[in-house]
This record gives sequence, C-alpha cells and structure tokens, in this order.
Amino acid sequence: MIKNTYLKKVYADMEKRNPGEVEFHQTVKEVLESIEPVVDAHPEYEKLDIVGRMVEPERLIKFRVSWVDDNGQVQVNRGFRVQFNSAIGPYKGGLRFHPTVNESIMKFLGFEQTFKNSLTTLPMGGGKGGSDFDPQGKSDGEVMRFCQSFMTELAKHIGPNTDVPAGDIGVGAREVGYLFGQYKRLRNEFTGVLTGKGLSYGGSLIRPEATGFGAVYYAVEMLKTFGEDIKGKTFAVSGFGNVAWGTVKKITELGGKVVTISGPDGYIYDEDGVSTEEKINFMLEMRASGRDKVKEYADKFGVPYFEGKRPWEQKVDVIMPCATQNEVGLEDAKNIVANGVKYYVEVANMPTTDEAIALLKANKVVIAPSKAVNAGGVAVSGLEMSQNSMRYSWTAEEVDAKLHQIMTNIYKNSWEAAKKYGMEGDLVAGANIAGFEKVADAMIAQGVAY
Repeated sequence: MIKNTYLKKVYADMEKRNPGEVEFHQTVKEVLESIEPVVDAHPEYEKLDIVGRMVEPERLIKFRVSWVDDNGQVQVNRGFRVQFNSAIGPYKGGLRFHPTVNESIMKFLGFEQTFKNSLTTLPMGGGKGGSDFDPQGKSDGEVMRFCQSFMTELAKHIGPNTDVPAGDIGVGAREVGYLFGQYKRLRNEFTGVLTGKGLSYGGSLIRPEATGFGAVYYAVEMLKTFGEDIKGKTFAVSGFGNVAWGTVKKITELGGKVVTISGPDGYIYDEDGVSTEEKINFMLEMRASGRDKVKEYADKFGVPYFEGKRPWEQKVDVIMPCATQNEVGLEDAKNIVANGVKYYVEVANMPTTDEAIALLKANKVVIAPSKAVNAGGVAVSGLEMSQNSMRYSWTAEEVDAKLHQIMTNIYKNSWEAAKKYGMEGDLVAGANIAGFEKVADAMIAQGVAY
C-alpha cells in the first residue's frame, strides 16, 4: 500500500489518465511502493515532480499497419512504440508481435524497461513497441510484408542515437532481419538501429542466450548470499523459447538440473533433467516448428506430460518462470509455499500477480524481480550497440564475461540499495530503488523540459 501523500497522488492521477490499463497500473504501483523511503528522504523529487513525470511516457506512437496476405487479402493491424524515458540514453527496448499486444502492455513493458536499462549501468533509456500481429501460422512472405509495412512507419521515429528496438515475443532473428532490411532501404544507411541482428550483419555473439544466461548469473549471486551453490539444485522453468532455452543451457552448464519446461498446452516433468545436448537443442526445434506444444518433448523423450497445468505444482529448489506476464497466480503461489520452495527468480517480464507476490513474501520466499533478473538480454543488446558503433566484434567469451560482470553488479547494487533504505534482503525494492535513483538524478540534471 502506498502511504506517501505525493506518491498516492501520482498513482491516482496515473490511474485516471490511463483507465483500464491494468498491467501498467500494476507495474507502477509496485515501483511506487518500493521507492517510498527514497522519496521521503529526497524532498526535491516531489518539488520537481520527478515521479509524476516518470510515469508519463515522453512519447507514444500508435499507427496502422496494412499488409497483404498470401491470398491477396488486405489485413490491418495496430503498431505501437512507447518511448518512455530518455534521461540516461536513447530509448531501448524490444518489439513484441503477439495478439495480446495493446497500449497497456506496451506502457507496462516500457516503464519496466526504463529501470531495467538503468540497472545495467549502460547508457540506455526505456522504450517498448510491437503489434497485435501474430506471426504464428504465417508464411515467410506474409511475415516479411508485415515487417516491411510496420517498419515503413516506425523508421520515422527511431535511429541509432534516438531509439534502438530489439526483438521480444514473436520477434526473432527472421523478423529482425526483415525489419532491418526495410529500415536500411528507407534510410539508405547501415547503422546499429536494431539489436538482435544476425551475426553476418552486425549482431553480437551470445545475444540469443543472453537473457537466460544473465538470469542464471543473477541466481548464482543470490544463492551465494545465502551460503548455497547452484550445483545439485533442481529448477522448475516455464516456456521453451529463447529465454527458457538460455536458462536451461546455463543451469546445466553450472551443475544444476532443470526438471520442467512448459507451453500453452501444459508442462513436462523430466526427472533426469533437461540436461543433454539433444534435449536442450530440441527446445529450439519445438520453437521453430511454430506448433507451440511442449507435449512434443514428452512424446520424444518418454517423460510425463501434464495437460493444461503449470509446473509450479512440482517440488524443486528454485523456480524460474520464463514465459510471459502474470503466469504465476495465487493458486500457483500456494503450491510453491506448500512445497517449501525457498527461491523464486522472475525471468519473464512481470510473471507474477500482485496476490501471488504478497503470499510469497509473507512466507519468506526469496523473490528476485524480473527487471533485475532478465536484464541480461538488454545488457547484451547494449553491448551489440557498442560493437556496432566501433565497427568491431567481440568474441563469445568476451561478451559472456561482460554479461557476467553486469549481472553480478546488478545483484550487488540492488542488495546495497535495499540495505541503504532499511530493507535489507528485499531484492524487489532494491532493484526498483537502484534503477529509479539513476534516472531521477539524470532528470533533475537535465531540467524540467524532461
């Protein structure tokens, strides 16, 4: 509950201005609750209305995307780009192509991205974009035509020193390639305007694995704080896309064992672990197939499959949701608590409902928040931007080492920020505070025009 009078007013005004945008309301409330002691200690934040300005996007671009399908029929989708905050650098954040994309989800993701990017310490502001277009079941030609139409409008608003989008759900290497090709055609320049590019035209090594690798590096630091090691630990993971794949790959490499992955159809339980090269690579095959069914893993490897269920009913040492927002609800949290799980590491963006978070906190579960845990993806995107600017390419080992250091620093900075304001051990508050302070101070330095 928000107690500070100024923050209460900011939240009430934000709700009034953005009616029905529940995802956006949810993320703003979480941040405002965390930063109360910071605002109490710094009256200049209220005087300059830093938080009121911070919850309002600098720019919201909404546009029509018309394209022609393989049958010659004209289709119409909506496109979005939310340029939320550029106080510490050009807008940076992914593009999501999924039927659920709407203004609320774009604002929620852009707001989260602002603090996530701040935590990396790299010079990147916060932004997000996408469309309600669904690439599933579309031909390559249809995806290409859609991407070209989408970029025809988006190109007017982005650039390597203005706004650098990346991939997200529904936007992988294929889509990034088509988007980049159209941008290059329209602007007649070869720049690092998108990240997540192919290695043949400016992409960075480790980028596909980065979010998952970074999440595991964060988890390793968290476990160290409590005198524990990843070796021998069992993990429940959701999803089977790039994020889950990178997570499974790094956990296995460091000696842990992932026993679940999931899809929209249910989840599998692999007692021996998703731990062989064949099993881990099969996750990529499932994703590439476009069928979106985790049952295919159960069929191939002869393990139990639980239709229509989520993996949080399994007893493990660490839980890492890697799929999508609000995938872990109150009933899931009850299962987690009943199974005595001690560590809960959010890898997807805001994967946990408010009610579930409250229950986990009340039962002393250690919660690692998504804006810190999944910052590895954007961190390597930032490293890709640096390589593009230098016309240079680092080795996989160099990128991985830089990623590891960034994630270690994010954990340590979050821990110290929480401790500084009397909330030692609260990693959620620590991440919000550490991310907020840097952006707030930059906004003050740049004047009220921001």
